[in-house]
Amino acid sequence: MKIACVCQSGLGTSFMVQMNLQALLQEMGLDVNDFELDHMDVGSATPDSADYFFVESTLTTALPNIPTEKIVPLSSIIDRDAAREALVKVLDERGIAHN
Repeated sequence: MKIACVCQSGLGTSFMVQMNLQALLQEMGLDVNDFELDHMDVGSATPDSADYFFVESTLTTALPNIPTEKIVPLSSIIDRDAAREALVKVLDERGIAHN
């Protein structure tokens, strides 16, 4: 499964979200190598870039070409609990077992 972490510039914030998601996947007992995680800016995001796009909720409108079912809005990019909740929802939708 491809996951893209998206922010305005594609540097710090999206990279931080990517690192958090990698850590959360490990904490959930999943092999990070089974997932393709990347970070990018809003202008680089295309529907084929990823299966899911994790983005701060105020930037969802900056992704008009991405189907809404692929967008995972985060209420806070620094809140690991919010990221975990969003990640669990995606994993459950995909039927991927986790801790």
